[in-house]
Amino acid sequence: MEEEPRAALERLISESGEDFAGLSKLVGRNPAYIQQFIKRGTPKKLPETERGILARYFGVDEVLLGKSADTEVTSGIRLIPKLAVGASAGAGAIHDGEALAGKIGFDEKWLRRMGLDPAKLSLIRVDGESMSPTLNHGDDIMVDNRAAAQAVRDGIHVIRLDDMLMVKRLAQGPRGRLSVLSDNPNYPDWPDVDGATVTVIGRVVWAGRRL
Repeated sequence: MEEEPRAALERLISESGEDFAGLSKLVGRNPAYIQQFIKRGTPKKLPETERGILARYFGVDEVLLGKSADTEVTSGIRLIPKLAVGASAGAGAIHDGEALAGKIGFDEKWLRRMGLDPAKLSLIRVDGESMSPTLNHGDDIMVDNRAAAQAVRDGIHVIRLDDMLMVKRLAQGPRGRLSVLSDNPNYPDWPDVDGATVTVIGRVVWAGRRL
């Protein structure tokens, strides 16, 4: 039997140890918002923006939280959310909040041929030049959030390290160590980092830029 969205959200909160007030703040609402949604049924449905933030936070499909299964698929085009957050490719910076900045349409068949799950994708911008020429300041990058739950493999990832959100090249080392690398030789590398201190947000699978 399909889980009702309020019950699903309450279960996710319980399993994660989060609280109603903290998640209400995450979605930019008053402290009682999530509790009222779950306990009182107000609002009747989570709005699109709030639902998207919560789904990405818990790493679940938005359908679990009330999105129609065929929402945002029009003539084979899948709208991928673009988050109002930047991943630093320079000195690093803290970015709080993940409000939607818009959406960009991609052919769903193309995404699936690439081995991607459209429900697990998001777009963010690159801040800084440490990954140049591979990624430049202002580029939009597509992040496969499934990588957060998988073993790290070599490639470019969005990570959180020392409270900084950044995009870097990762390479596995022995005994759980990682190399955190910049493609631009003018920026530093961290060749021997404890993998437990690196939170992988997702793997970069596509980049677009303005000419």
